[in-house]
Amino acid sequence: MARGKWLFSYKKTTLLVCFFNIAVALYVLRSLYASLYIYSGNVSRNVALYNPDQIRKMEASMQIRREFKPEELIKWVRALEGEFSSETAAVELPWDLKQNIISEILQRLRSLNSSNTDIAKEREVVENWRKEKLEEVKLAHVKGTSNSTIPHEEAGILVRALESDWALLCEEIGLWIPAQVTNEEHDDKPDGAEEFEDEVLPGRPLSPECHAELHTDYDGAAVRWGLTHHKDSAADCCQACLDHAKHAKDGEKKCNIWVYCPSEFGCHSPDIYQHKHQECWLKYAEKPRLNFKDKYPEWYRNSHPSAPVIVPWVSGITSS
Repeated sequence: MARGKWLFSYKKTTLLVCFFNIAVALYVLRSLYASLYIYSGNVSRNVALYNPDQIRKMEASMQIRREFKPEELIKWVRALEGEFSSETAAVELPWDLKQNIISEILQRLRSLNSSNTDIAKEREVVENWRKEKLEEVKLAHVKGTSNSTIPHEEAGILVRALESDWALLCEEIGLWIPAQVTNEEHDDKPDGAEEFEDEVLPGRPLSPECHAELHTDYDGAAVRWGLTHHKDSAADCCQACLDHAKHAKDGEKKCNIWVYCPSEFGCHSPDIYQHKHQECWLKYAEKPRLNFKDKYPEWYRNSHPSAPVIVPWVSGITSS
């Protein structure tokens, strides 16, 4: 084939490739320019959203906020924060110095020679040691010469620990003395009122028909012997009296008095028997007569000096 019949030569191919590259480059440049134009247009439109009057008002608002800013309060708060941070910073004492302090305090406490714990005396001993030690380290810190075995550079730290950080120092060395609590009894009982024990009866509440009376004993003929008749509560004893009267046969004495011992230590009575907890006496009397009320008679207390003053019985009349 003849050379002149080639459709494309090397020169023409090179020119076509160059034109194609130039066209692609121009297209890329055009796209970049368009994106920059759109961005600048958006920025200008955003700026244009605020007119001069709005900008002036915003600047005035910012100026007002700056004028009303609590500068003095901020200064005080920062000063207080600095004080608190300095106060809470614990004084770091060398371990051997802490050991010496612990030994000295323990030696003072052992010198009490008391088997009973006297909190007030222990606090006094520890406080006296702190005062004496503080005077000693102050001399070592100011004059630099004293009988103290504490070096001069450690004396200043110990002065601060004994003066302002004493609570932190006690916590670090494990010294804790409980606070002494003084309990004062206030007598708010009205004048002439009797002071009774066991005012709250154990067990379920009593019904109104029981007519319960604390610290009371009524006389009567026993229809149920209390030494062998026990109930869990005064309400059960009263109910036993009601049931006895309900089921009594014709001619039998119907219970109308119940007497119960609520005290765990037993109840005293002027007879030969030892009355125990939960005794339930069921009695009958046509006209119930009071044996004791609130207190035993004087003659009984004289003959039974170990008996309690207050009558621990509880009783009631179910019917008249």
